[in-house]
Amino acid sequence: MEISAEPIRVQSLAQAGLNQVPPQYIQPPQHRPNRPSSSTNIPLINLFGLDPTRRDSVRASIGQACRDWGAFHVTNHGVPASIVDAIKRAGLTFFNDSSVEDKLKYACDPSSSASEGYGSRMLEKDDTVLDWRDYFDHHTLPLRRRNPTRWPHFPADYRQVVSEYSDQIASLARELLGLASESLGLETRRLEEAVGEFWQNITISYYPPCPQPELTLGLQAHSDFGAITLLVQDEVGGLEVLKDGEWVPVKPLGGDAIVVLLADQTEVLI
Repeated sequence: MEISAEPIRVQSLAQAGLNQVPPQYIQPPQHRPNRPSSSTNIPLINLFGLDPTRRDSVRASIGQACRDWGAFHVTNHGVPASIVDAIKRAGLTFFNDSSVEDKLKYACDPSSSASEGYGSRMLEKDDTVLDWRDYFDHHTLPLRRRNPTRWPHFPADYRQVVSEYSDQIASLARELLGLASESLGLETRRLEEAVGEFWQNITISYYPPCPQPELTLGLQAHSDFGAITLLVQDEVGGLEVLKDGEWVPVKPLGGDAIVVLLADQTEVLI
């Protein structure tokens, strides 16, 4: 099977009923997933609704998690459960309840790694191996980048949901950067100022069932560019973080838990 300029969507391969993974998705042996033996999970930090009377203890917990892990869960963070549920529903509706033809109306530019839209290739760490994943990437902040007409019109509230989720998650990201900054003895907005203008992308990833999951990766090992990544997991899991040379599974916690990952800029600054 050849790789065309417009990549074959992984969802289409999965729905074709293949019993073997096409060769361009097979990871070399040293990169294939293993079953990590670690029983630990990343730290869990209760933000207590950003209650100012608890800020000292929350700040200390975030500082410790940043130093030890660079990753942690947060709960009671103020992002309404209704908007988190809504964006999950919107993503599943787009991928599961629409035709390939309808989805391709919003296809990203396959020649650009920064293109907004529906695609199957984002990372090119190893350009010879593809991830077992489809996605939709939205450019949401600053507002001059936000053009909802480039986003799906189905379900009917898709564009409104993404906009509301963008605003809520950006507010939480700023709060977390502020707490991390304070944990270093700096002014609240110092890290955010050092990063520069606040840019945000929202990516909805879709990982179809795989006939040979032991040979593939949904997303190859990488670090995130930018300042901070906030990730909403589903119940399936699969995310791992590298800790002291060992890949540690990030177990989904359900409820309102959101995964926080320090990205390249913040890691360098901290």
